[in-house]
Amino acid sequence: MNVDGKVAVVTGGAGGIGAALARALADHGAHVITTDLDAPAVDIVADVSLTADIQRVVDTAEERFGPVDIFCANAGVPGGGGLETPDTAWDRAIDVNIMAHVRAARLLVPGWLERGEGYFVSTASAAGLLTQVGSAPYSVTKHGAVAFSEWLSVTYGDRGIGVSCLCPMGVNTRMLNDGLESAERDARTAASAVAAAGDILEPDVVAERVLEAIASGTFLVLPHPEVLDFFQRKARDYDRWLRGMRRLQASATA
Repeated sequence: MNVDGKVAVVTGGAGGIGAALARALADHGAHVITTDLDAPAVDIVADVSLTADIQRVVDTAEERFGPVDIFCANAGVPGGGGLETPDTAWDRAIDVNIMAHVRAARLLVPGWLERGEGYFVSTASAAGLLTQVGSAPYSVTKHGAVAFSEWLSVTYGDRGIGVSCLCPMGVNTRMLNDGLESAERDARTAASAVAAAGDILEPDVVAERVLEAIASGTFLVLPHPEVLDFFQRKARDYDRWLRGMRRLQASATA
């Protein structure tokens, strides 16, 4: 899809990857609406765990610019912890990291099918392909985000709807930096493992990779190319990969 003149919505747009995506889309000629829980930095304050709020964002975009062509489901929540993590934290991670994508697709896909065109961008994580030590809710829900994106592409990819799934490792965002400085050991372990795994990229670099993927219709967006190598190693020998991940966890918690 050529984004010039298209109407785009970016959730989680107050900073980090979301703000960078909004800038990149605007720089390439798109009309952009940003939303987040952080009021000063976005066009609309909304909670993407609520269907009514997503609908309000879509309605506002349509009133200002016209029907939404591109939806970037970028909002996400971190979540360190394992079996002791309370249900409320699991519920929040599932609501924001997975179900917000499902709710947005429910609202937008019927119109895209009628118009014969639309594009869904899911911000997942390398954790959705490889798992993240120290964080069960984050790992599980990011796997879910990847799976839902795959399903969207399989189901609607031949009917004019494009899907890209962003799976970066370390990016210089508040989420990563807060994790590195967290007083909670699991959160700090998870962030430290990410920081040690490869380069920490700037959000603008990641956003440009997403724009390239939209232009080419590429599904899997890997700003850290080594993630593909890790993913292929995992597929070739799952048990060896699990042993390696256990070693990574041991080093991160040492």
